[in-house]
Amino acid sequence: MNKKNLVQFIIQQLETDMAMLREAARATYEAATHEESKPENEYDTRGLEAAYLAGAQAKRVGEVEELLSICKYIQIKDFTATDAISSTALVQIALNDRKSYVFLMSKGGGMVLSFEGHPIQIVTPNSPLGEALLGLKSGDTAVVEKGKQILEYEILSVQ
Repeated sequence: MNKKNLVQFIIQQLETDMAMLREAARATYEAATHEESKPENEYDTRGLEAAYLAGAQAKRVGEVEELLSICKYIQIKDFTATDAISSTALVQIALNDRKSYVFLMSKGGGMVLSFEGHPIQIVTPNSPLGEALLGLKSGDTAVVEKGKQILEYEILSVQ
């Protein structure tokens, strides 16, 4: 799997998301500032709620812009079988014989996308799985505590 193509795919996804987010934020801002959003009485909070929503959407636009910038300028490392996992590692893991891919990045954790027919989840070093993977190599086991449950992820490959 080519990580440069993966990053370009992530950039395309983020640019598409950004266009929709900007339009939603613009529409919400217009709704919040429209004459009809003025309260009719002391219990009418439509305008206030729309203003909060517009603020949250603007914040989300900023977060996506930051991730987009990171992706555009990221230095992608090529990993060998003996390299320890760090940022930009594409790791194939298995949990109970179920294989999946994770891509380790500084931001964007939780984003899941389908690339070349494989679901890939972005994880950060701040996430339990990302933290467990850091410094390990292909063939190692990453241990993650999830409540009272202990999950053991077998590291199948690192790219």
